[in-house]
This record gives sequence, structure tokens and C-alpha cells, in this order.
Amino acid sequence: MPELPEVETSVQAIQEFTDQRLESIEIYNPNLRWKVDALAFKHLHGLRVQKITRRAKYILLNIDQSKILIHLGMTGTLRITDKRSNFYKKHDHVEFIFQDGKLIFNDPRRFGSVHLIKDSKKHFLLENLGPEPLSNEFNGEYLFHKIKKSISPIKNTLMNQKNVVGIGNIYANEILFDARIRPTRKSKTLTKKENIQISASAKKILKQAIEAGGTTLQDFYQPDGNKGYFKTDLAVYDRANEKCISCKKEIIKRIMQSQRATFFCKKCQI
Repeated sequence: MPELPEVETSVQAIQEFTDQRLESIEIYNPNLRWKVDALAFKHLHGLRVQKITRRAKYILLNIDQSKILIHLGMTGTLRITDKRSNFYKKHDHVEFIFQDGKLIFNDPRRFGSVHLIKDSKKHFLLENLGPEPLSNEFNGEYLFHKIKKSISPIKNTLMNQKNVVGIGNIYANEILFDARIRPTRKSKTLTKKENIQISASAKKILKQAIEAGGTTLQDFYQPDGNKGYFKTDLAVYDRANEKCISCKKEIIKRIMQSQRATFFCKKCQI
């Protein structure tokens, strides 16, 4: 599933549609995770996109008093094409036609979604989200007080969107390796100093991933068709049985946590 860097990369890539008029929305297949309400979008035709933003793993096209909320799900991607192009790809679900181009939402596994919303603070997908990891609100002090009573493993805690948004399995592994914290540690055992390090590592790793265009492992591509190249910089994720790049001695171990693969170095992460 695309995580914060992949979604942020997508948001940056489609900024060309800011201040453009949305001429029409074509819905070829409304059957996503939640069925797309075609009629609800009709009143947006002819209006301008005021800004394109991100909240957690969601893309928001702000139009008048409404917002189009896009969630890429497991395999969703956005594709920019020429306005005159009639090229259709299998699993194209929604086509946003602008005055100077088209933005197409494609999703083979259909776990993504497209909604028309009024108030992002009250929408059921957004209302209970935690702070953005790159914001000042997310810091060691916040994290320490938020999780000091939690018995959940710290990796699970970082992936809980109520604690902090946008961090999924890949980046949770990378963040904890950078912070030298073992993913299986119970959250309440972490000191304030360790929480400060985790928050600092989160900002560092996510910024690096955004600069690299995200991580392409299976399904993620940028809207312009390019791959994300942070995969070449992954320090621990998907490196089971390889030597640790830090200590150069220990072999990276792979375990399962909550049905997700976890990778760590027993020597470097305590």
C-alpha cells in the first residue's frame, strides 16, 4: 500500500491541475472499496481546483466548498495523460478531465476509493487521524506521552494511524532501524530519549523517501509513470539473511508481526 512518501509524491506530481477548471468526471467502473456516487460529482463540472493537498495517505482536490478525496488503497495509481488521448487501460475507474489534461485513477484490486466530501474533519476516513509525522506537532514529547501506557510493539504503534499518520510497514521498519530500536519492544518501555530519536528518524526517513520519489516494490508508480527510487536506499526492509549495512556482521532477521513482515538487526536494534 502506498505510504506517506508515495502519496506526497503523487500530490506534488499533479500540482499542474491546480487552478485548472474541471470540465467533467467520467466514471467507468464505480465499484471500488466504496461505490463511487457518480451523481454527487456532477455539480463540480466547470469549477476550478483551488488547491491539491494531502492528509495522511489521502489526496484532496479542493474545489469550491467541496473536496474530492482519493485513497490509493493497495494498488491504486494516478496517471496523467493528454486531454485528447483515448487510451484506456484495464482497471481505469475514474477519469478527471481538466482544461489542459486528464488525471486517471486506476486500481486493479479495487481497495482504493473516491469520495466527494464537505468537511474533512468530520469525514469517517479522516476524523480520527493522528498528527502528520513531518509536522511540529509530532515530536518525541508527544510520542512519549501518547504511548507510555501502551503494551503494543513499537512497530505496530507507529503504524496505528490514530497515533501518527502515513507510516506503513516499509517505513516503520526503516524508521526503527535508523533509531536503533527493536520493532518488538513494547511501547511503554521506551524512554523519552528513545521517543525523541524515533520521531527524528521518522522525519529523516520520510523526507529522504519523498526526495527519492517514494518506493516502488510492486504497484506504486508516480503519476508521470516513473518509479520511486527509495527502494535502492532501503536499509533493512526486505533484506532478510543479508548482512546488516550498519554493523557489517549480523544477518538481518525476518519475523512476522500482526501478519506483516518485520526486518531488524539483533545487534544494532535493542
